Amino acid sequence: MSEDLSAVARFLYEAGTLKQTKRTGWWMAGVRDPESVAEHSWRTALLATIIATLEGADPARAAFLAVWHDSQETRTGDVNYLGKKYAPQADPRAVTDDQVTGMPEVLAAAVRGVVAEYEAKESPEAICARDADKLECLIQGVEYKAQGYENAQRWIDNSRGRLTTDTARELADAVLATGSLGWLRAALGEEQP
Repeated sequence: MSEDLSAVARFLYEAGTLKQTKRTGWWMAGVRDPESVAEHSWRTALLATIIATLEGADPARAAFLAVWHDSQETRTGDVNYLGKKYAPQADPRAVTDDQVTGMPEVLAAAVRGVVAEYEAKESPEAICARDADKLECLIQGVEYKAQGYENAQRWIDNSRGRLTTDTARELADAVLATGSLGWLRAALGEEQP
């Protein structure tokens, strides 16, 4: 490859800042040290593969969309729903255009395309990825509530209400019935309560 990859290298460091960028909405629920945008995006991508597979969509494409869905927050920070009421929201496509400046065009076009697809909310994969984003918030809320953050219930309820696919709604119900340590009990062969 003879193309200059310095813009890609810069973006990789930029993307790394998402490991320290906290999901700010959880502060309103009293969570002192909420998960990072990168942590949220990882489980969102995993959930996107599950939802897409069960919905008959392309799980790899759904995961690709989910990986990039919050990548613009390196530049905007995580603006929670209340903050969006007062501050104009940056267009994720415009932020992405800036982020990919100088990258090899084949890569820049792919990233612009995946962000545009996610934002359009039309393809089956985008619908699954968007549901994965909401379901991840619900699961995180369950985990925070189990840690004593009772106010997380609002995020659980709101996230459940925004799910659109049958699979995501059914999975949410299963998650809510299982509890955050159900996996450990099953792995240890213990009875579920």
